[in-house]
Amino acid sequence: MKKTQSTVMPVLALLASVFLWGGSFSAMRVILTEVDPWAVMWIRMALASAAVLPFFRTLDFSPYQKGDWKLLVPMVLFQPCLYFLLEANALKLTTSSQAGVISAAVPLLVSLGAWLFLSETLTIKTWAGLAASIIGVAVLTLAADEGGRGSNALLGNLMELGAMVSAAANMLIIKELSKRFHPFTLTALQCFGGTLFFFPGLRDLVQTGNLDTLFSHWGLFLYLGVFVSLGAFGLYNWGMSSIQASRASTFINLVPVTAVLLGSTLLGETLNGKQTGAAVLVIGGVWLSQSRLSFFRWKQIRRNG
Repeated sequence: MKKTQSTVMPVLALLASVFLWGGSFSAMRVILTEVDPWAVMWIRMALASAAVLPFFRTLDFSPYQKGDWKLLVPMVLFQPCLYFLLEANALKLTTSSQAGVISAAVPLLVSLGAWLFLSETLTIKTWAGLAASIIGVAVLTLAADEGGRGSNALLGNLMELGAMVSAAANMLIIKELSKRFHPFTLTALQCFGGTLFFFPGLRDLVQTGNLDTLFSHWGLFLYLGVFVSLGAFGLYNWGMSSIQASRASTFINLVPVTAVLLGSTLLGETLNGKQTGAAVLVIGGVWLSQSRLSFFRWKQIRRNG
């Protein structure tokens, strides 16, 4: 019972991060019609870094040991740097539906990586939950009423797969580093590193004269920078530090569901019957992978009880 109770807050943190990430799609859809992706990403990272600065003295770098840079540098490079860079360009070449299908591979990639590198055990229930959620995401995205196949779907899909590999690698590294570093410290490093990496976006913002857009959409930028780039990453990093990486990664499959639901509510987008059923399947898959009472254990309790 104590073990179950100890995971309540991490699970709530993961759910909150998923909700924030899901809302970012609607916000990005509005902003990207007027601002270059590099500029948007730099603003997001800069705002997140600015929100961290008042708490800079609370960041604890004392756990640092010789050679940790070999993990810290790739952590920042994989996400937010490579992840955002690859995905932004992928969506220029392929459709969001195909990209959404590929994004469902993240939990599987993390689970395989955790099994290979972190010695985490995967139960049949975990695999079943992953399979159900992946199938649900695939149906959810493919059932969308979206035309166009993209200018170069093959290259775009390969870039999207690269983004998912980057995300999975980042999660595994954070899982390892969080054994000694506080998740907030790791999140702050991601924000600072992302600000430097996407710094050319500031030049694009100034040269294109889109500064007025920054002020007209200040609320969306604030949401993306502080609540998503800092809040969602921080909550997810903390949640992953407390439960298995393979279980935490399953929550990623709730992001497309949340994005579709919020898009329907905020932007007037509609869900067809297949998408509604697929969303239920994704949620059921996540629940199955998180539930601690397996079907076989339940039958044994009934038999003994």
